[in-house]
Amino acid sequence: AGITEGGVFRGIDRWGNLEPRALTPQAVNLILKRRAAAAGLDAQLFSAHGLRAGYLTETARRGIPLTEAMQQSQHKSIQQASHYYNDAERHLGRAARLIV
Repeated sequence: AGITEGGVFRGIDRWGNLEPRALTPQAVNLILKRRAAAAGLDAQLFSAHGLRAGYLTETARRGIPLTEAMQQSQHKSIQQASHYYNDAERHLGRAARLIV
């Protein structure tokens, strides 16, 4: 999409131009649920929060520093964002490998 700054999820006007402002979380949630339903999936299983949480979990799995991931997720609280990193590390860390 050629986006180099600002929000990833943005509106597109009727002429196909990318809007400068990011979509609201509510708009992203509604679009996600509609598209999941259109694909024949249970829309109740999908949410904008799930996308954001999944993004942080995946960055943790890939070893991306938390502060770098927070620049994209726009979490304000390190405590809140680190929750997803702690969960990923618990499942991927050396201690977890002993159980497998």
